[in-house]
Amino acid sequence: MNESDARHSPGRSLRPAPQRSRRRRWGRWTTWLAVLALLGVAAGAGTYTGLIDPGAIKERLGIGQRPDPATEPEAVPPPEGLDLPAVPRPEPLYDTLARRPVSPAKVRRLLEPLLANKLLGRDVSAVVAPLDGKPVYTTGGAETPASTTKLFTSLAALSTIDPGTRFSTRVVRQPGKQKSPQIVLVGGGDPFLASKPVDPADGVWPQRADVVTLAKRTATSLRRQGVRSVRLGYDDSLFTGPAFNPAWPDSYRGDVVAPITSLWVDEGRSPSGYGYVSDPAEVAAETFAAALREAGIAVSGNPTVAGVEPRARRLAAVRSAPIEQIVQRLLQVSDNEATEVLLRQVGLATGGAGSVADGLTGLRQVLRQRGITAPVRQFDGSGLSRRDLIKPISLVELLQAVAGSSPDDPARVILEGLPVAGFLGSLDDRFAAAPPLALGTTRAKTGTLTNVRSLAGIAVTPDGTPLVFALMADRIRKEVETPASDALDNAAGALGACRCGR
Repeated sequence: MNESDARHSPGRSLRPAPQRSRRRRWGRWTTWLAVLALLGVAAGAGTYTGLIDPGAIKERLGIGQRPDPATEPEAVPPPEGLDLPAVPRPEPLYDTLARRPVSPAKVRRLLEPLLANKLLGRDVSAVVAPLDGKPVYTTGGAETPASTTKLFTSLAALSTIDPGTRFSTRVVRQPGKQKSPQIVLVGGGDPFLASKPVDPADGVWPQRADVVTLAKRTATSLRRQGVRSVRLGYDDSLFTGPAFNPAWPDSYRGDVVAPITSLWVDEGRSPSGYGYVSDPAEVAAETFAAALREAGIAVSGNPTVAGVEPRARRLAAVRSAPIEQIVQRLLQVSDNEATEVLLRQVGLATGGAGSVADGLTGLRQVLRQRGITAPVRQFDGSGLSRRDLIKPISLVELLQAVAGSSPDDPARVILEGLPVAGFLGSLDDRFAAAPPLALGTTRAKTGTLTNVRSLAGIAVTPDGTPLVFALMADRIRKEVETPASDALDNAAGALGACRCGR
């Protein structure tokens, strides 16, 4: 059974709407500049009489001098002589919210009947705590976490990979003066590398590097060197260990998750639109070869696996979105493949290899440093493994640690990446029956496997008090999974509508 959190469209927009006012203003500018150009031609065709002065027209219209209040009110300067105080910098999210004491009795009376819903099965666990204090409600123990596991991988990546890091996919030329030299496509672990350019107008966020652009840049470099024909190799050796995690059910192959590699396009998805290819690196190289031919460079034979020689020279490269945006995206849509790539990047960033084992070692180091209870068992980064076992207190401690970190801590991105109840990401079509007050005020990472549902996030109560929660159930009957999701949403939503202060 697939992790349904990951079934959201890869093209869904998560960025703000474009600024239409700038385009409208530019449209006015181009119109008047055309008029001015015609006036200038007319004035130059005969003797200038002083009746037509483009500079005066520009001044009269205000072009290039002052913003239009109708379309850019924020850019209009205050009247002369008006003394305004400096605009204060807003405090980080959750830092300015109320910190009222929370009543354990009220939380217990609220949650107990909701979590006793038979739809959730016999094995339900939960922890609720204030943003910076001990739990006020605890029940149950460790459970199968599903995709709430991605919170741990995200924290590890943001804590160990330098802020602003972009992963590079490059092409190098092997040494030698052959008429048809070998070039090598080298994977750098870009989880979102695309098979073709993505039109910004499609609303895809974050940006995607693509192999067509890389092929065009490579072709330009080769032509400058007088090369018109090449042999193509590809190198995906950055990551080590099994590409398919042994802790995943064998039924996931080709259907639920791609083999994890440092070189792929479209996250290893099949060009047919269904399932995943068996060798993502080879398909990426073939896609690049086709783009290179289209760019005017002949490619002899089929791409082959090749190592990069020490004296190889770079021809071209493309770079991924920054690590912060990658994390936000994977949390919003619960992206399994991107998460598994980042787990291996954690292994590299902490001094190990690009393997699952080294990634998990680095992850546990981060949890120890931040004082967070580690998962009881963890075999992957995405939560696809049914052998993973996590206590809800671990999820609550993680969110508390992130919310309580310094404003410049890169891990704060996790709060921004949490889906929003009823509005965004994997919660955009949920919480339909939850209390209306929870919509937009409850943010949580979802977890979904067959028989398993979980939520871990933050709910802001009507009086402005944030409550951190983790709700987990892993014995749900398959035939009632959808209403069970609603039941869990209602419990989380009740926290968002709760007046639980003392």
